[in-house]
Amino acid sequence: MALLALILVPLLFAGYVALRPEREAKSIALWGTLGALGISAWTLFDFDWGQSGVFQYAESFSWVDAIGLRLSVGADSVSLMLIALTAFLGPVCVLCSRTAITHRQRTFYAWLLVLQAAMTGVFAARDLVLFYVCFEFTLIPMWVLINLYGSTNRKKAATKFFLYTFTGSLIALAGLVYVVWFKWSVSQQWTFDLYELQRTAARMSSAEQAWVLLALLAGFAVKVPLFPVHTWLPLAHTEAPTAGSVILAGVLLKLGTYGIFRFALPFCPLAIGEYAPLIAGLSIVGIVYAGLVCWVQTDVKKLVAYSSVAHLGFCVLGMVALNDTGITGSILYMINHGLSTGALFVLIGMIYERYHTRSMDELGGLAARMPVWSSFMVFFTMASVGLPGLNGFVSEFLCLLGAFQASHEWAGTPGGTPGRLGFVYAAVAGTGMIVAAIYLLYMVGRVVFGPLVEPHGHGNGSGHGHGNGAAHGNGDAAALPRDLNWREIGTLLPLAIACVGLGVYPSPVIQGLRGPVATTVAVTKEGAAYKPPARADAKPPEVSR
Repeated sequence: MALLALILVPLLFAGYVALRPEREAKSIALWGTLGALGISAWTLFDFDWGQSGVFQYAESFSWVDAIGLRLSVGADSVSLMLIALTAFLGPVCVLCSRTAITHRQRTFYAWLLVLQAAMTGVFAARDLVLFYVCFEFTLIPMWVLINLYGSTNRKKAATKFFLYTFTGSLIALAGLVYVVWFKWSVSQQWTFDLYELQRTAARMSSAEQAWVLLALLAGFAVKVPLFPVHTWLPLAHTEAPTAGSVILAGVLLKLGTYGIFRFALPFCPLAIGEYAPLIAGLSIVGIVYAGLVCWVQTDVKKLVAYSSVAHLGFCVLGMVALNDTGITGSILYMINHGLSTGALFVLIGMIYERYHTRSMDELGGLAARMPVWSSFMVFFTMASVGLPGLNGFVSEFLCLLGAFQASHEWAGTPGGTPGRLGFVYAAVAGTGMIVAAIYLLYMVGRVVFGPLVEPHGHGNGSGHGHGNGAAHGNGDAAALPRDLNWREIGTLLPLAIACVGLGVYPSPVIQGLRGPVATTVAVTKEGAAYKPPARADAKPPEVSR
């Protein structure tokens, strides 16, 4: 019942927030997210890591027997780590919103909790219907958070976010429905179980797999977002409230990469092997292009938003390397990006509360005014750059190494797809790390170091916040000290500890990912080697679990 509790606890607290007075919303939301975090921590300790590729905490409930529809949940190590990331960022979002959100607090915190429940449902789902319902439902809370609590251009950002991701999701639904129909055409039985669909999908022809892969990428690539369907992200990030940006960067974007891992690779092994170079090429274009765009940004939040496009490009590159090294690095990147980039958005939100601006033309030399904030800013920037010893380095290195090794591993697979990536892909993507170091260090140099630059009227260094959003007054923010207070330090400190821990000693996480990664690689390779038989009743290949 642990996974169901992780979904239901935020939902129950969301309902409780809606029923209680406005002044209690913050405290109730904090307790709700801490409750989910506690359950998540217990599952991490209770999980059998020796069987990390097996779905544990499984629960299944009959819904519509006539079409084999059941509500099923379960978690392997990949799902569990992403659920833990979701739960970990929940209290961070509540704490960083304490002084930033002062109007319609019940609405804000209730939808924030609903969003956490929906994202947890995506990672816990073992049934296609439950997955898709949760996947789509995340759009509604995020739309509300951006539309009601964003900055001056929030309505346009919310609409663009919704239209882009909703349209892509509908196309992905068509691909998923086709896989279900293909399963029925083979066995004359309806099922939405992910493992059963995965076993049968290998029987699709290469043309069918290509169309299904295109449909799935239409939904998942927009959510990542992968170049060239990334244009909604910088606007959504820039206009969203701080908590919205943290959730968007920390978890919501990972729904796309998780979908590629859980569906595109095992459902379309022939197609993913054939089109891996094209997907990798788009990832590399996104890495380099977004890096160059970041180079000319003056808005700090928009710069970090575009950096997410580049970082997730590395994540997808590792995924389509189709080997243990690349996919492990990709999943590790999902976690590390959520920690370091989420922390950067929290830091930018703290500055915005005090100075009402995010422009590097109006901010500079803040180390003189805010040494504690500046220390955290330098630290998390180094983590995002990929400094050895911090979390970003390990995942970026594994993604590039996986891309380099791809030309050798798949070439030696009996009957498998020849190696499609190699040194050139890894080398060109590696230039993105250099570009990232340039624009992130340039940002730190301007904002943290150098002569002190503050907006007019803030020369005394005191805070005069006004809340996230256009013309939403914030009396609490006016009392903010010049530098970070204990609540703000407590919000950032767990993120910093996690970045150091995953950077210095990532071995437990990497070991924990071996089971599901090895299973996915085996499924993909065996599917690529499988030749559909002439007989329609022949059995698909069995993949050991």
